[in-house]
Amino acid sequence: MSDKKKAIENLGRRHFLRNSAVTGVAGAGLAGGFGAGALMSSQEAKAAEDGIEVAPGELDEYYGFWSGGHQGEVRVLGIPSMRELMRIPVFNIDSATGWGITNESRRILGDSARFLNGDCHHPHISMTDGRYDGKYLFINDKANTRVARIRLDIMKTDKITTIPNVQAIHGLRLQKVPHTKYVFANAELPIPQINDGRDLETPDNYFTMFNAIDAESMEVAWQVIVDGNLDNTDADYTGRFVASTCYNSEKGMTLADTMRAERDWVVVFDVDAIEAAVSAGEFETLGDSDVPVLDGRKGSQLTRYIPVPKNPHGLNTSPDGQYFIANGKLSPTCTIIGIDKLPALFDDAIAPRDTVVGEPELGLGPLHTTYDGRGNAYTTLFIDSQVAKWNIEDAIRAYNGEEVNYLRQKLDVHYQPGHNHASLTESRDADGKWLVVLSKFSKDRFLPVGPLHPENDQLIDISGEQMKLVHDGPTFAEPHDCILLRADQLSPSRVWTRDDPFFAETRAMAEADGVNLETENKVVRNGNKVHVYMISVAPQFGLSEFKVKQGDEVTVVVTNLDQVEDLTHGFVMVNHGASMEIGPQQTSSVTFTADKPGVYWYYCSWFCHAMHMEMTGRMLVEKA
Repeated sequence: MSDKKKAIENLGRRHFLRNSAVTGVAGAGLAGGFGAGALMSSQEAKAAEDGIEVAPGELDEYYGFWSGGHQGEVRVLGIPSMRELMRIPVFNIDSATGWGITNESRRILGDSARFLNGDCHHPHISMTDGRYDGKYLFINDKANTRVARIRLDIMKTDKITTIPNVQAIHGLRLQKVPHTKYVFANAELPIPQINDGRDLETPDNYFTMFNAIDAESMEVAWQVIVDGNLDNTDADYTGRFVASTCYNSEKGMTLADTMRAERDWVVVFDVDAIEAAVSAGEFETLGDSDVPVLDGRKGSQLTRYIPVPKNPHGLNTSPDGQYFIANGKLSPTCTIIGIDKLPALFDDAIAPRDTVVGEPELGLGPLHTTYDGRGNAYTTLFIDSQVAKWNIEDAIRAYNGEEVNYLRQKLDVHYQPGHNHASLTESRDADGKWLVVLSKFSKDRFLPVGPLHPENDQLIDISGEQMKLVHDGPTFAEPHDCILLRADQLSPSRVWTRDDPFFAETRAMAEADGVNLETENKVVRNGNKVHVYMISVAPQFGLSEFKVKQGDEVTVVVTNLDQVEDLTHGFVMVNHGASMEIGPQQTSSVTFTADKPGVYWYYCSWFCHAMHMEMTGRMLVEKA
């Protein structure tokens, strides 16, 4: 054995796990965090000393968008500083901005405004010709089966769609070429079709679906029923193929049942064939939904099922467009699928496993793979608490019988990493500079804060031959995944435009009331509905008081006429649960009931001026 190979085999600090039973993933040892008390390696300590610093006044090179996990939001970070820049509320209630409270946000939330929670997993940025175009970011809600779109010019959610006929949207990716026409979303958990009380105790009749959402209209374009369940997904660089992992081919209803099979599968979808079938009317609809539903179960011409080991999780497309790589989770392997072999598979010219061109053994618990654009892959090993760097072409050569070492390095991370993401890696432009690893446990990394610990995000420099850990930091409520793009690929607005569609319905209401939002402070009554219009210019509201009657439904509309960048106002009506943000040149509105007589103050909640504390007014509520 060569010295290099010996060195690589000795990189880990958890060799006792090599002989552990794979089923330990489900056991108490996992929650304990194997090796949780281990100290940093000397390499990590050196990397920490060399840490990356972005000095005051300097700007980061990359934007990072983090899913907010079960916080239900998206977080914006600068890379490499790892400074949190903004939080974008999506499926959560946010009192700072008024998301879920204002009329504008509740219109976007629609019927799902009744849900007070969300579980974000996978943020992804729209593309043109396989490159980030900076227009939209899309994010899923596993908890309530939704997909949301964020406008990246204003960093606000502008559309939310509830997906019919399915439950628990998990894996989400975008069509890469010629542009993001579709958002592809996996519903993870099978349910009866139709789920109206039938087949409650007949799991054989449970199914789930692969879903395509029109990226512009945010309407569901079509759904494809599959065998088993669906986990993560990714698209190719031709626009034709999308692949998804299935970790529960058994359709087990218990943990043990989901782990019986030695192989599960990757489902490959032929988008061209699906679109043709929809155009030909070869679909049905279910229940009260009019979304076309197609049958993609085994034997369908729309899908192919490629066996892979065992309970696969992540599915990641290489930036050169050559491979889908599925991560084994309960197998120490990743499976490399040659995308150029998929047309022959759909023509039934080859068997499903003939598409597999490599299956490297990497370590325990491979979950997700990302890339540096130089032919190397980086895979998180959940149980080993490591990232494995390996060369794709060398792994393929080894699969074909050559004596070649495809492993380049293993780096300890802290602890139990899930997703990882390298800069620009989901596009053609993967540049191999930075790798973010999102670890599920922090254990001993930070000051204790009670029984609930933070998670740990780590930044790794991958620009050289060796990975170097340069930063770690605590984060709240399992951010789960992230995506990085260059700062010059985004052009966020600095000030709102007055014709922005975000508050178009509020402008229409003002027009119907005969009110000019830019010039008038006015109270308009229609029965027990009262519309209060006011202008804000730091440090005062256009109305210092207004009068209503007990029981009135009051809608306050505030237009911020300040044109200075970063001069945001707030509006809070004391003791009425009403608050909102009004950015420069924005109009915002909030509705509440004046249910008790008396004097109620309102005030500006975003610091705007030296006289900010004096920016107040009174609502006078007369007895009914």
